[in-house]
Amino acid sequence: MLLELALWLEKWFGHFNLFGYLTFRAILAALTALAFSLWWGPGMIRYLAGLKSGGQPIRQDGPQSHFSKAGTPTMGGALILLAIAASVLLWADLRNKYVWVVLAVMLGFGAIGWWDDWIKIVRRDPNGMRSRTKYALQSLLGLAAGVYLYAFADVPAATTFYVPLFKSVALPLAGVGFVAIAYLWIVGFSNAVNLTDGLDGLAIMPTVLVACALGVFAYASGHAAFAHYLQIPRVPGAGELIIVCTAIAGAGLGFLWFNTYPAMVFMGDIGALALGAVLGTIAVIVRQELVLVVMGGIFVVETLSVMIQVASFKLTGRRVFRMAPIHHHFELKGWPEPRVIVRFWIISVVLVLIGLATLKVR
Repeated sequence: MLLELALWLEKWFGHFNLFGYLTFRAILAALTALAFSLWWGPGMIRYLAGLKSGGQPIRQDGPQSHFSKAGTPTMGGALILLAIAASVLLWADLRNKYVWVVLAVMLGFGAIGWWDDWIKIVRRDPNGMRSRTKYALQSLLGLAAGVYLYAFADVPAATTFYVPLFKSVALPLAGVGFVAIAYLWIVGFSNAVNLTDGLDGLAIMPTVLVACALGVFAYASGHAAFAHYLQIPRVPGAGELIIVCTAIAGAGLGFLWFNTYPAMVFMGDIGALALGAVLGTIAVIVRQELVLVVMGGIFVVETLSVMIQVASFKLTGRRVFRMAPIHHHFELKGWPEPRVIVRFWIISVVLVLIGLATLKVR
């Protein structure tokens, strides 16, 4: 929106050519999303606190330290999504199809999360929406995104599966193969971030870090010279996604202002499902699915801990962890909540740096 205005003003005022640079608009997108989050945050928290007492129902089988959190407003992820959407609409090139795909995925998964959170608040049911219903809706959106990205791919690289570290390993994907991978990454990371969102600030900081790193990959993938030099897939138009990535970072940091321990508001499914799906979608677009698995290792481990716990209990009647997801395991071992959170953040920083290193190690 503002990009079009700036390009028009550039005819008379040359300094407006700054807005033509992706990096400049990316910085503005981050700052704008951060400002929106901080500005709208207090009012939204007051509103959420008034929704049927606004509190997040607490699992009775969870750590006892969580019982004191009963009544904390949830659905704070709506603040993140609004700040992201507003910032992207202001600073992104709205003629770019990838921007609209990512926004559609974000809002679609956000709507599913909103419905789930609403059931938890109104019915006071910690389980929320029926799992089958939620998964069916996620699957529908994930498949739709995958089909669209395959149908409107501009170059062969946009539908090729790449293995990091090995520049010569690339597998062209047929329609079913591409859609299946897109579906797994979009729906998988949507649920993975949701599982991670169990402690104050635990999920949002790794999301911010991974989004920043994906922004680097998006910028390089959309830049012909950088893509050639770094030997990564060249996907025309993908560079504009750096605006979305930095908007996620800005909005996420603004939300963390209110979500840091002890949290004034919880993200809820509306934020976690949407942000995870967005990360998966961007990774699919820039063809860095396996790198996302590395950078989002915290999300992957949290998901695997649940799968291992369920499988072990069904097969042997025994639990591998004291409680799953794994962050609760460390809580029950006696780690204070802030220690679990910060140590997981540190691990995320390391994993993101490893993922970025793959840009040069080919």
